[in-house]
Amino acid sequence: MNILFKKDTWQEIYYSLRNNKLRTFLTMIGVGWGMFLYVSLLGAAKGMENGFDKLFSGFATNSIFLWAQKTSIPYEGFPKGREMKLHLPDMEMLKRKVPEIDYISPQNARGSFTGTPGESMSKNGKSATYSLTGDYPVGNKISEKKLIFGRYINDADLSGNKNVAVIGEEVYKNFFDSKKKENPIGKSINIKGLFFNVIGVFRVKKGGGFENDRTVFIPLSTYTKMYNAGDNIDMFAIVSRPDADLKIVEEKVKQVLKLKNKVSPEDTNAFGSFNLGKEFGKLTGFLTGMQLLTIIVGTLTILAGVIAISNILLITVKERTKEIGIRRALGAKPSEVRNQILLESVVITLSSGLLGFMSGIFVLMILNMATQNQDAFPFYNPTVNYGNVFAAMAVMVILGLIIGMIPAQRAVKIRPIEALRTE
Repeated sequence: MNILFKKDTWQEIYYSLRNNKLRTFLTMIGVGWGMFLYVSLLGAAKGMENGFDKLFSGFATNSIFLWAQKTSIPYEGFPKGREMKLHLPDMEMLKRKVPEIDYISPQNARGSFTGTPGESMSKNGKSATYSLTGDYPVGNKISEKKLIFGRYINDADLSGNKNVAVIGEEVYKNFFDSKKKENPIGKSINIKGLFFNVIGVFRVKKGGGFENDRTVFIPLSTYTKMYNAGDNIDMFAIVSRPDADLKIVEEKVKQVLKLKNKVSPEDTNAFGSFNLGKEFGKLTGFLTGMQLLTIIVGTLTILAGVIAISNILLITVKERTKEIGIRRALGAKPSEVRNQILLESVVITLSSGLLGFMSGIFVLMILNMATQNQDAFPFYNPTVNYGNVFAAMAVMVILGLIIGMIPAQRAVKIRPIEALRTE
């Protein structure tokens, strides 16, 4: 009959552990702590990853933001310090010459990150200064606005130079009765002496995004007429194809613009850019590194705990020398003695691991409840891959078996006659 199904086997394990409660408890802490660290830290790292994914949801992370600056190198008779400009026709030129580009959105803006003052806006005697951005409909694909009323700018608004506006939530709260949830759609606000019909209201997630809810978006064509901007553009938001290398796309775009504007190929100052994909890659690399570090720390802690179990079992074997000798004298086979010790090692290891696992899951549940409605904190739904946990459990049990062989072999080598003489 297999040793696993013998009642006496489990009774002996129970009595052995019960007679050494403190020692067993302290031994189990090592393995349990390792599994707890493994589960809780891995889950926390995943929670951070989910949090940043949520924070950047609606953003095209494979995007570049490009603007014009001044040259820093004289070239072909032109002095350094020459002011560069972006033009609307550059958009089609770039799409034609850089096939890795998926789509481009031009933007002009006042206020916000541009360094220029915002625009005065008013309604029913209330006035305030807010950021104003002229945008294309495709701009909402690059940085999707969470609309709480209405819609975003469309192609008809753009081609018709319509006086329509999509306003941020703060603008809405100032000009409309937000407590009564007044519907602003179809109502107008005054921007620079012109009346604009509100077609949408958007909300910006706290802690995320390049816009804020103190911004108003209007069609770029309307913005151009208001400020007589001609075909000048403040910034291009460029999204690459999914299979393209964003760094190479960024370099190609700049080289095309340098060639068109007779700028030195070595001039790094003529056109400024922000590579969101590069920064997002650094972030995901950091999170991956955290998960790897967690796996290493948890595994080493578990290994240390399993080694501690082996040491404790060696002491247990020494204390039970006489008992083992009696069993051998009564006809117990060496394999039965070995399997008994190995089974004891596995029971302690597995029990410790399960306790650590449950404690880790409990901590993750508390963390999830504490951060559930904290949009500004990049932490969301901390989970663990159960495949990884079961793999860790399997490795832990195998280690318990392997390291448990040391005390098991020592128990087998005890000769009955010598054991019976032990005091």
